[in-house]
Amino acid sequence: MNRLFTMNYPLGSAALVLALLTGGCKAAPPAAATQPSVAPAVQPVTAVADPAPISDNSEAATEPSQPPAPGLDHISGSDILKLTQQYLAVAPKRYIGSPGHAAAEKFIRDHFAPEAARGNFVDDTFTANTPVGPLTMHNLLVKFPSSTPVEKDGIIVLASHYETNYWLKDINFVGANDGACTSALLIALGEYFRAHPPQGYSIWLLFTDGEESVGKDWTAADSLYGTRHIAAKWSGDGTLQRIKAFVLADMIGWSQMKIDREGNSTPWLEDLLVRAAKDTGHSKYIAPTGLPIDDDHLPFKQRGVPVLDVIDYEYGTPQDPEAYHHTEKDTFDKLSTASLQADADIFLDLIKLIDQR
Repeated sequence: MNRLFTMNYPLGSAALVLALLTGGCKAAPPAAATQPSVAPAVQPVTAVADPAPISDNSEAATEPSQPPAPGLDHISGSDILKLTQQYLAVAPKRYIGSPGHAAAEKFIRDHFAPEAARGNFVDDTFTANTPVGPLTMHNLLVKFPSSTPVEKDGIIVLASHYETNYWLKDINFVGANDGACTSALLIALGEYFRAHPPQGYSIWLLFTDGEESVGKDWTAADSLYGTRHIAAKWSGDGTLQRIKAFVLADMIGWSQMKIDREGNSTPWLEDLLVRAAKDTGHSKYIAPTGLPIDDDHLPFKQRGVPVLDVIDYEYGTPQDPEAYHHTEKDTFDKLSTASLQADADIFLDLIKLIDQR
């Protein structure tokens, strides 16, 4: 993800704009003209068969969970947190071509073995030309067909990227908030739809690859590899015309989450997001404003699909909103059961509202 500079921003300055333009993807909104220093190295996550209990002094453990949203079958925020912990244990570093990248793909595949057995799991493999040469990438797609296809002939795509940055491969960057927790959110949603087949439009879960730039500097050519590829593919085979909404989840697991009104999203979907938050008692997690963001929804927006980027691009401290972003500080202890619960509740209600539109 990369911020676009198409809006007038009252706090801007020449030094500030320069700092943001030269940053990597997923830049957070400005608070200072200088970048934070790199955090001290932390110990890498060790692969384990089952997650260790969350420590009593962790923020995720001490923050009280939100109750289930009224009127919705429940997805547990604590279960999403555990899935994230398992994912990070198996694949802490998931840059393209690494053993962790393959482990992340296997983790996702293993959770959708029932869908694969029914032919509803697709590995969209492709080769992308990158600044370091050709790289093989994999979009992973899970389909949950509508139980009422005659009445609701269409698709809602829920997406999240699952890899970490190639250019951060030499530091202990695990992307707990940036990719891991939203991948876990999609897995939890998939488990829900396995038990409760969609009553409206079909639901497709898209785990996108190559969202992050391979080089340090984000460019239109070096970013969004997976969604640029699959949007073009679906445009050619007619799938794109059936997509009623493309909803992206990005960086929405941390304890201070505030989902922005992202400027490249379709207005009616932004309005439904606000309504879903109100319906589920989570309005405090929604910000009234935001900036346009370069993210995985853009290739679909550019082809006329209604899109929504559910994102909190501020990820740091009040003094430095970029303090955790693309650094070793993007760790599991930043995540919150309550935020993940809000995400699950809002997504389920949002789907219902799209179905009713």
